Amino acid sequence: MTRPAPLHELIRARLEQEILSGQRPPGSRLPFETELAAEWNCARMTVGRAINALVEAGMVQRRRRAGTFVTRRSVQETVLDIHAVAEEVRASGRTYAYRRLARRESGAGAVEMERLGVAEGAPVLLVVGLHLADGEAHAVEERLINLTAAPEAGRERFEEAPPGDWLLAQVPWTEARHEISALAADGETARRLGISAGTACLCLERRTWKSGEAVTWARFIYPADRQRFTARLRQPGGRRGE
Repeated sequence: MTRPAPLHELIRARLEQEILSGQRPPGSRLPFETELAAEWNCARMTVGRAINALVEAGMVQRRRRAGTFVTRRSVQETVLDIHAVAEEVRASGRTYAYRRLARRESGAGAVEMERLGVAEGAPVLLVVGLHLADGEAHAVEERLINLTAAPEAGRERFEEAPPGDWLLAQVPWTEARHEISALAADGETARRLGISAGTACLCLERRTWKSGEAVTWARFIYPADRQRFTARLRQPGGRRGE
């Protein structure tokens, strides 16, 4: 069984989630390393490794004698991009694979209505899959597709390729929303990812719409030591044309 993530990765993951969620806004100061070491009951060196990772990702900046501050950002492009998990894995030099775990069509109930914003009984498709990197579990994906907005998806089995790839190619989106959070793996998630129950994970929830109509809701759960969400920064005026 995979070992729990190292403590410095857990510290980094929590600080990263707090920054990306807005809990620690741009310009705010992080607690001093001695304060974080006391909070986590660990050596200052462990906290330093976590802070160094955030510095390298461009999320925080150290200021001599003043402390460590969250970087002021104008655009968080990498986090907000709609891209395939396969691209993430291959870009890191690893071999990508996908395994479908479940597929079910149904009429929308309370959960589907909340996540997709569709009417009760609307046709929806649930696909659960596992993304792998070099044969190791990389992320669990749970996805709901509004079959009214994407009826062709009902004919797809998604056995060898994830539904996200098909949607990116077949159903152009006009609006998207991401939410990033931290959570502890429950028993089923832990079993799928090959980790211990309670292990710290990063969770990305994604919703997309086409001309105001919900297309899909997806949730990706990554072990905290196997994924990092970062932002590529741009100064005002440097934004690409759309």
